[in-house]
Amino acid sequence: MKCYNIVDLFAGVGGLSFGFSEMPEFNIVAANEIDKDISVAYTLNHPGVNMLNCDIASITEEILLDALGGQIVDIVVGGPPCQSYSTVGKRQMDDRANLFLQYKRVLSILKPKAFVFENVVGILSMDKGRLFDRVQREFEEIGYSLKNMVLDAVNYGVPQHRERVILVGFKGDNPFEYPEPTHGEGLRPYVALKDAFADLPSLRCGEKATEYTGKPDSDFLRFVRGAEESLTEHAAPQNGEHLIRLMQALGDGQSKDDLPEELRPKSGYPNTYAKLWWNRPSTTITRNFACPSSSRCIHPRDSRAMSIREGARLQGFPDNYRFYGSAGKKRLEIGNAVPPLLSRAIAKQMLTAMQSFE
Repeated sequence: MKCYNIVDLFAGVGGLSFGFSEMPEFNIVAANEIDKDISVAYTLNHPGVNMLNCDIASITEEILLDALGGQIVDIVVGGPPCQSYSTVGKRQMDDRANLFLQYKRVLSILKPKAFVFENVVGILSMDKGRLFDRVQREFEEIGYSLKNMVLDAVNYGVPQHRERVILVGFKGDNPFEYPEPTHGEGLRPYVALKDAFADLPSLRCGEKATEYTGKPDSDFLRFVRGAEESLTEHAAPQNGEHLIRLMQALGDGQSKDDLPEELRPKSGYPNTYAKLWWNRPSTTITRNFACPSSSRCIHPRDSRAMSIREGARLQGFPDNYRFYGSAGKKRLEIGNAVPPLLSRAIAKQMLTAMQSFE
């Protein structure tokens, strides 16, 4: 069996690595992550990978080759931090917006057959579209033929609408074909919050639970539960009385503009202080998924901020996937990740493309 070696850049907690690590045809040799706690979390879940915990700009050719131990890299995966490209909040053309050049530099050193570059959809409109045009030109300049498509994780069994630009490059002709949706109209139903949280006990603000309430009785629950018997990371943040009354006053899917005048916040975007829908997938979550004043993230049934476990469920992380650091750092690890089920769909297509490329 042919095995393809992979390096994961800007690896985060390992969501993009997940799909490739499941398959025996792929071997993740090394990964890079600048944040210490997040690099620890990655290693907890991918212990066989050589983690380079440093600024990517400090990784020299010598360091890279030493980390690889003489192995040839077939595929590079990863995406630069996306805050500069996000359509949520301020968008800035700063140094982070040019981190793709570091990605290109590593490609130039390793010369892999292929790469997978992922990012938020905001990169397409950044600098009136000129940034993404430049990204593609830079990669074409070093010999890659490109394909790109926006994929929504909800179409692959993730209980969340989460669009990502997936740019795939190959040396020579590009045989990559994007994965067909598995969920949606005419297919399996989308996974809604009620499905993703079906075995999680109801909580009030400040409460926690360590036992599931039922058996995994759906494909999604069987995937995330696996053989886990003890529930972890299911604790609801404690909020003040006024915020609790505000959340309890909201109906399913309602936002601050639906509140009585005496409870309505005087500031905030239309989608802040807003409940999710119990019978729909979540909107895109961020690192602030436990902050009711952030983008829509209030638990629709329990009228509270979400637990770390619920955030991980919305991303489709298995319950045995480990996060590391403070509660805020764990939410950052979850909120910035590529959903594992999306990475699985991409990895399967990459294997087919690599095998046809040989």
